[in-house]
Amino acid sequence: MLAALGGGPDCTGEPAAMRYSELSRVLAGVSPKMLTQTLRNLERDGLISRTVTATVPVTVSYELTALCLSLYETVRQLKLWAEDHMGEVLAHRAASEEATSGPL
Repeated sequence: MLAALGGGPDCTGEPAAMRYSELSRVLAGVSPKMLTQTLRNLERDGLISRTVTATVPVTVSYELTALCLSLYETVRQLKLWAEDHMGEVLAHRAASEEATSGPL
């Protein structure tokens, strides 16, 4: 959810407001009930804001708050670190598995 509002799953775009239907498309596989519950919880916690615009039909959009943007940047840096070091992590995992799968 935060990645979608923060610029997509790869975290490379700029944070932007999104409507419920856009979020639903981006988060394919998430049930409408779970999406609604998650949006309500994130709003309650102050991580996203909900804006209702009086149009026909009513337009509702969601976007990251300043509080969430500080979290988002931290998570984004963690993601980048993981991508940069995944090869090393996998090499250590393989070496560990090889060492523990020796003769019984």
